[in-house]
Amino acid sequence: MSALICGSMAYDTVMVFQGRFREHILPDRIHMLNVSFLAPSMRRNFGGCAGNIAYNLKLLGGEGTIMATVGHDFAPYAVWLEQHGIANHHVRVIETEFSAQAYITTDLDDNQITAFHPGAMNHSHVNRVADAAGVKLGIVSPDGRQGMLDHAAQFVAAGIPFIFDPGQGLTMFNGEELRALIEQATYVAVNDYEASLLTERTGWDAPTIAAKVKALIVTRGASGSWIYADGTRLEIPVASAARLADPTGCGDAYRAGLLYGLQRGMDWASTGRIASLAGAIKMEHHGTQHHTYTMTEFAARYRAAFGHSL
Repeated sequence: MSALICGSMAYDTVMVFQGRFREHILPDRIHMLNVSFLAPSMRRNFGGCAGNIAYNLKLLGGEGTIMATVGHDFAPYAVWLEQHGIANHHVRVIETEFSAQAYITTDLDDNQITAFHPGAMNHSHVNRVADAAGVKLGIVSPDGRQGMLDHAAQFVAAGIPFIFDPGQGLTMFNGEELRALIEQATYVAVNDYEASLLTERTGWDAPTIAAKVKALIVTRGASGSWIYADGTRLEIPVASAARLADPTGCGDAYRAGLLYGLQRGMDWASTGRIASLAGAIKMEHHGTQHHTYTMTEFAARYRAAFGHSL
């Protein structure tokens, strides 16, 4: 069962300031802020929700195709995807734009200052779900606003079940739009903060949202996750990470686990645990696509984490 992964493709430029922002930002001068931070350490990562989900799904042995819009600077990312066997024939280049870019500066207290340029992501609506043949499952992850609206409607029109994963794009929609997106979706996946915002904006509590879809998945960081399905709330335990290196992209890895379980018709208990472990493994590495494992290694980690085999 092939999955169409609609979402952003981005370059993440991460710089480390060897100091603390609080020592350089004066509270009484915040109205006229003008500071500069020397960052001797810098790395550029391949990122974006669609790219991250597709990378993790590939590691798990799942089938996924990215649908996204990128800019004229996409060539290095395209090479990376090809090297890792990730299908990108539905990634469209917008020659007049840069690809989406996140510029992140982190201090020694792990505080972050981020600037995000959406660039070509704002053209995501030019892609159409109907252009992807053989798709049996989809996900609408953070992307251009109109693209998210259009792709949700197009999945419905094509009769393709999909996960609505609003993520950081949730704030782009009002209550009426979010209610409509939930009613179109087959599954909804959010973290605990997004779940609170979703209930506030829609006026629907978690059980009400869950009743409108086949499953509502709420990730809760170190507290594991909840999966509301079939009128019950299933508690998914957290999988322990060997080290806590970088939480960025853990949610995308979790969503890849959801897609993998759905592709194979697994029960929610197994699917949630696979997703939890995928997120934990990502946590152990800096960057969103620098971790790797074989399915033999994953199965061994699964057995150690949960006490039974996949």
